[in-house]
Amino acid sequence: MMEKINATLEGYFVLLGFSNWPHLEVILFVVILMFYLMTLIGNLFIIILSYVDAHLHTPMYFFLSNLSFLDLCYTTSSIPQLLINLWGPEKNISYNGCMIQLYFVLALGSTECVLLVVMSYDRYAAVCRPLHYTVLMHPRFCHLLAVASWVSGFTNSALHSFLTFWVPLCGHRQVDHFFCEVPALLRLSCIDTHANELTLMITSSIFVLIPLILILSSMSTTGLQKVFGTCGSHLMVVSLFFIPAMCIYLLPSSGSSQDQGKFIALFYTVVTPSLNPLIYTLRNKDVRGAVKRLMGSWSLW
Repeated sequence: MMEKINATLEGYFVLLGFSNWPHLEVILFVVILMFYLMTLIGNLFIIILSYVDAHLHTPMYFFLSNLSFLDLCYTTSSIPQLLINLWGPEKNISYNGCMIQLYFVLALGSTECVLLVVMSYDRYAAVCRPLHYTVLMHPRFCHLLAVASWVSGFTNSALHSFLTFWVPLCGHRQVDHFFCEVPALLRLSCIDTHANELTLMITSSIFVLIPLILILSSMSTTGLQKVFGTCGSHLMVVSLFFIPAMCIYLLPSSGSSQDQGKFIALFYTVVTPSLNPLIYTLRNKDVRGAVKRLMGSWSLW
């Protein structure tokens, strides 16, 4: 445990990020900043519009607002630190900052897995049980599902954060990633971490594979035409989130795949949250109507 104490006293880690490609760092900074701003603007737009327009006070937009708020928190937990590291020569993050980042990135990612299942159930009830939809998706039940999503995600993260930071380090402080994540930190350990890796594999299966199976099962029962007609946007978001997550947490890792893993992680932490607002609102009659009503109310002023 002396190495663990030394790392704590020294007080920082070095996030190597994309330092192997220094010529790409300026380009990545500009691209990531643009996607981050798109994420902030798009998701804030959905949250505000869903709140101010009474026509959008439905279970679908309640869960979509939760997803937008989740994406805002998810990107903000890692992207500002990444932008700082890309902009300057210093790539340090404090020990406490690394602990906090690990906890929230994992918590919010786990929460999104469960929330996407909940949203799939909402679409299933709307398509397959339209006459019972208002009973099935009662507001109190919707709030309960949302709370369960957040609680399960943060509980899962608490387990992994505790297990990860309890592992003694070997005096290394260089994390081969652009944010603090469990697999990258376990590589710094000087003891056998198979128990941690097995726990990560089991919980990843619970939060990635099982939700994906439930989502696909709920959509398959609605029929192919209804899936792409009514649930196409949700299916696209599910694919953009779950496929990269499976590549990171469920496929065996190797030294050569580590650099590829960074770009895969960059996709689902930066690109996917910025696309979600466009995917859910593009060609959406409800949203277009809400925007027109909002602009009409502004013109009256």
